[in-house]
Amino acid sequence: MPIAFWCVLIALFLPYLGTAIAKFSGGGFGPRQNHDPRTFLSGLEGYRKRAHYFQLNSFEVTPAFAIAVLVAYVVGNAEPATIDRLAIAWIASRVLYLAFYLTDLAILRSLAWFVGMGLIIGFFVISA
Repeated sequence: MPIAFWCVLIALFLPYLGTAIAKFSGGGFGPRQNHDPRTFLSGLEGYRKRAHYFQLNSFEVTPAFAIAVLVAYVVGNAEPATIDRLAIAWIASRVLYLAFYLTDLAILRSLAWFVGMGLIIGFFVISA
Protein backbone atom coordinates (compact mmCIF):
# COMPACT_ATOMS: atom_id res chain seq x y z
CA MET A 1 0.00 0.00 0.00
CA PRO A 2 1.37 3.47 -0.83
CA ILE A 3 2.76 5.60 1.98
CA ALA A 4 0.23 8.30 1.09
CA PHE A 5 -2.62 5.94 2.00
CA TRP A 6 -1.02 5.31 5.38
CA CYS A 7 -0.84 9.08 5.78
CA VAL A 8 -4.60 9.26 5.17
CA LEU A 9 -5.09 6.74 7.97
CA ILE A 10 -2.87 8.82 10.26
CA ALA A 11 -4.80 11.95 9.29
CA LEU A 12 -8.08 10.29 10.20
CA PHE A 13 -6.83 9.70 13.74
CA LEU A 14 -4.90 12.95 14.30
CA PRO A 15 -8.02 14.83 15.50
CA TYR A 16 -8.27 12.42 18.41
CA LEU A 17 -4.83 13.50 19.61
CA GLY A 18 -6.37 16.94 20.09
CA THR A 19 -9.34 15.33 21.82
CA ALA A 20 -7.08 13.46 24.23
CA ILE A 21 -5.08 16.57 25.07
CA ALA A 22 -8.23 18.64 25.58
CA LYS A 23 -10.04 16.12 27.75
CA PHE A 24 -7.39 14.30 29.69
CA SER A 25 -4.24 16.41 30.01
CA GLY A 26 -5.45 18.63 32.83
CA GLY A 27 -7.85 16.31 34.54
CA GLY A 28 -11.46 17.08 35.18
CA PHE A 29 -12.94 14.83 32.51
CA GLY A 30 -14.66 11.78 33.90
CA PRO A 31 -17.85 9.76 33.74
CA ARG A 32 -20.03 12.73 34.71
CA GLN A 33 -18.56 14.94 31.96
CA ASN A 34 -18.95 12.13 29.46
CA HIS A 35 -22.72 12.57 29.66
CA ASP A 36 -22.32 16.02 28.07
CA PRO A 37 -18.80 16.31 26.64
CA ARG A 38 -19.61 19.28 24.41
CA THR A 39 -20.47 21.41 27.41
CA PHE A 40 -17.25 20.28 29.09
CA LEU A 41 -15.21 21.14 25.97
CA SER A 42 -16.86 24.55 25.59
CA GLY A 43 -15.70 25.50 29.08
CA LEU A 44 -12.02 24.74 28.55
CA GLU A 45 -9.31 27.40 28.73
CA GLY A 46 -5.75 27.81 27.46
CA TYR A 47 -3.93 25.05 25.63
CA ARG A 48 -6.75 22.57 26.29
CA LYS A 49 -9.22 24.83 24.48
CA ARG A 50 -6.77 25.22 21.61
CA ALA A 51 -6.36 21.40 21.48
CA HIS A 52 -10.12 21.17 21.09
CA TYR A 53 -10.01 23.74 18.29
CA PHE A 54 -7.28 21.67 16.61
CA GLN A 55 -9.65 18.71 16.77
CA LEU A 56 -12.42 20.68 15.09
CA ASN A 57 -10.13 22.07 12.39
CA SER A 58 -8.75 18.60 11.71
CA PHE A 59 -12.22 17.19 11.15
CA GLU A 60 -12.79 20.01 8.65
CA VAL A 61 -9.58 19.68 6.61
CA THR A 62 -8.90 15.92 6.66
CA PRO A 63 -11.56 15.04 4.05
CA ALA A 64 -9.97 17.47 1.59
CA PHE A 65 -6.57 15.83 2.16
CA ALA A 66 -7.98 12.31 1.71
CA ILE A 67 -9.77 13.28 -1.49
CA ALA A 68 -6.66 15.00 -2.84
CA VAL A 69 -4.57 11.87 -2.26
CA LEU A 70 -7.17 9.69 -3.96
CA VAL A 71 -7.48 12.06 -6.92
CA ALA A 72 -3.71 12.05 -7.37
CA TYR A 73 -3.67 8.24 -7.53
CA VAL A 74 -6.81 7.87 -9.65
CA VAL A 75 -5.71 10.36 -12.28
CA GLY A 76 -2.34 8.63 -12.42
CA ASN A 77 -0.28 11.47 -13.91
CA ALA A 78 1.94 11.92 -10.85
CA GLU A 79 4.79 9.75 -9.67
CA PRO A 80 3.75 7.73 -6.60
CA ALA A 81 6.90 8.88 -4.77
CA THR A 82 5.87 12.51 -5.29
CA ILE A 83 2.40 11.79 -3.93
CA ASP A 84 3.96 10.07 -0.92
CA ARG A 85 6.27 13.03 -0.25
CA LEU A 86 3.37 15.48 -0.42
CA ALA A 87 1.35 13.31 1.97
CA ILE A 88 4.20 13.08 4.47
CA ALA A 89 4.66 16.85 4.25
CA TRP A 90 0.94 17.35 4.88
CA ILE A 91 1.08 15.18 8.03
CA ALA A 92 4.14 17.15 9.18
CA SER A 93 2.28 20.42 8.60
CA ARG A 94 -0.59 19.17 10.77
CA VAL A 95 1.75 18.11 13.58
CA LEU A 96 3.38 21.54 13.45
CA TYR A 97 -0.07 23.13 13.35
CA LEU A 98 -0.94 21.30 16.58
CA ALA A 99 2.34 22.23 18.25
CA PHE A 100 1.96 25.90 17.30
CA TYR A 101 -1.68 25.86 18.41
CA LEU A 102 -0.88 24.36 21.81
CA THR A 103 1.92 26.86 22.41
CA ASP A 104 -0.25 29.76 21.20
CA LEU A 105 2.06 30.77 18.35
CA ALA A 106 -0.76 32.11 16.19
CA ILE A 107 1.26 33.38 13.22
CA LEU A 108 3.21 30.13 12.91
CA ARG A 109 -0.01 28.15 13.36
CA SER A 110 -1.62 30.06 10.49
CA LEU A 111 1.48 29.56 8.36
CA ALA A 112 1.37 25.80 9.00
CA TRP A 113 -2.31 25.80 8.03
CA PHE A 114 -1.56 27.64 4.77
CA VAL A 115 1.26 25.21 3.99
CA GLY A 116 -1.14 22.31 4.50
CA MET A 117 -3.74 23.87 2.22
CA GLY A 118 -1.04 24.54 -0.37
CA LEU A 119 -0.05 20.88 -0.23
CA ILE A 120 -3.66 19.85 -0.85
CA ILE A 121 -3.66 22.08 -3.92
CA GLY A 122 -0.33 20.49 -4.85
CA PHE A 123 -1.96 17.06 -5.19
CA PHE A 124 -4.28 18.47 -7.83
CA VAL A 125 -1.51 20.38 -9.60
CA ILE A 126 0.73 17.33 -9.96
CA SER A 127 -2.27 15.37 -11.25
CA ALA A 128 -3.10 17.82 -14.02
